[in-house]
Amino acid sequence: MNQAENAVRRTGVVGLGAMGLQMARHMGSKGFSVAGYDIDTEVMRRAQEQGVRICSSVAEVGAQADVVIVMVATDAQVDEVICKLLGSLAAGAVICIASSCSPQTCQRMAELAAAKGIGVLDTPVVLGQEAANNGTLTIYAGGEQKWLERATPALSAFGAKVLHLGGVGTGQIAKTINNMLLWACMSANFESLTLAKKLGADIPRLAAALGHGSGANWSLSRWGKSTGKWAEKDMDVALELAQEAKVPVPLGGLVDQLIKGINQERMKALLS
Repeated sequence: MNQAENAVRRTGVVGLGAMGLQMARHMGSKGFSVAGYDIDTEVMRRAQEQGVRICSSVAEVGAQADVVIVMVATDAQVDEVICKLLGSLAAGAVICIASSCSPQTCQRMAELAAAKGIGVLDTPVVLGQEAANNGTLTIYAGGEQKWLERATPALSAFGAKVLHLGGVGTGQIAKTINNMLLWACMSANFESLTLAKKLGADIPRLAAALGHGSGANWSLSRWGKSTGKWAEKDMDVALELAQEAKVPVPLGGLVDQLIKGINQERMKALLS
């Protein structure tokens, strides 16, 4: 293995929560060295148990990695983390924004990084926690092909599919549209299954049967497992982008209102 090939084996993860920890674990199991950082000390303890080399700061992760996965909660955190990484990453390194955030944030970070010879990709993931645990996430990637080629070995450690959608920000667009469809399906499923239960149907048996019909959808196939945890945030992002683009999304607005009334307890109640 030459020096360039060896360098790309050095990875890092900033944000070692439920998803980020699994990404780090899978990269470690595939032979990558993984440096990690999180603001939560208990989270870092769990990551260390999974073989992650714990760092004392974001900058320290950057000093020890050539591909860094950023998996934090908000645009502001993405901005803060990447600005810190840019002070310690070497030219030729790649930052992968796995967090769900605005395309504009990704584009702005890519411009800052380009001045230092560092690549930025937006690489949000879909299919949820189970896929993260199993290393079978689908990754929507936006950015230059040369940076994607460099980061793909690390991304493939936890993603079954890495799909290149175009320039920086297009991965986030794909994630947002995916989520609009997901939560629309979940709202429709909840309404329909609530009626079915009132009429006396066995919901698990019915949901299984519907999976073989024309109403089948991913949310329905996992009924009772999906929590809807990020639904409100996802719809807020979608509606904000639609407003900026001046595109009417009346169904999206209705789904946004409906999803606020669907929580995990109410979904579980359908199965009882």
